[in-house]
Amino acid sequence: MALLSVVVITFNEAANIARCLQALGDVADEVLVVDSCSTDNTVDICHQLGARVIQHAFAGYVEQKNYATSQARYDHVLQLDADEVLTDELRAAIRETKQSWQHAAYSLARLTNYCGQWVRHGGWYPDRKLRLYDRRLGRWTGLLLHEKFEVSPGQTTGQLAGHALHYSYPSVAQHVSQLNKFTSITAQELALRGKTRVGLFHLLLKPLWKFVHGYVFRLGFLDGFAGLCIAGISAWGVFLKFAKLKTRTEQAPA
Repeated sequence: MALLSVVVITFNEAANIARCLQALGDVADEVLVVDSCSTDNTVDICHQLGARVIQHAFAGYVEQKNYATSQARYDHVLQLDADEVLTDELRAAIRETKQSWQHAAYSLARLTNYCGQWVRHGGWYPDRKLRLYDRRLGRWTGLLLHEKFEVSPGQTTGQLAGHALHYSYPSVAQHVSQLNKFTSITAQELALRGKTRVGLFHLLLKPLWKFVHGYVFRLGFLDGFAGLCIAGISAWGVFLKFAKLKTRTEQAPA
């Protein structure tokens, strides 16, 4: 049977971390929290729940997750975010996989709670992520944002049954605040990739398509007010991303 390290990176996650750790049940042979100098009582909660805690300054999502993976006691790792919670069905699937490990990595489906409502449309479900993996057979990749676990060439992946419940944004205000932060990072990432040309297509048509695609074609309207908020704010995020990129490019020294 594979021994499993459950790894969580945190920063000021006192509102979420207990729910995440308490839902692990018996799937974890080790619980490791890599904290980037939280100023709330995240670390105290982790210690109270029996987790091993390492402090490590945040250097980016990819770097932090690769570092956390490297510090795990076991080669088989389940990487979770602090706002994610395993369901009974997903725990059972993980226990079964530990008994008969067949792939380099396994994806799990996330069911997101947005402002108190479970969202099943608009492109937010099933939102599969590779989170259960053999660290010897892949690594976290990406630039500044949108990190993902990438398996080595020739390796295979599988899917886990069940859900990770993702408690995303408790309020619209928090969604907008996080969007402002992430669009700044994304604009920086696009600039680093050399994508600096921004026109009306990016500022008008791409945001419009983002709204129509999510709200209409991906059936976001079936999620009611939550679906409307997600589609509208997501479209606004596309505009902000390119507006910030345009400003960044034009203000860059010649």
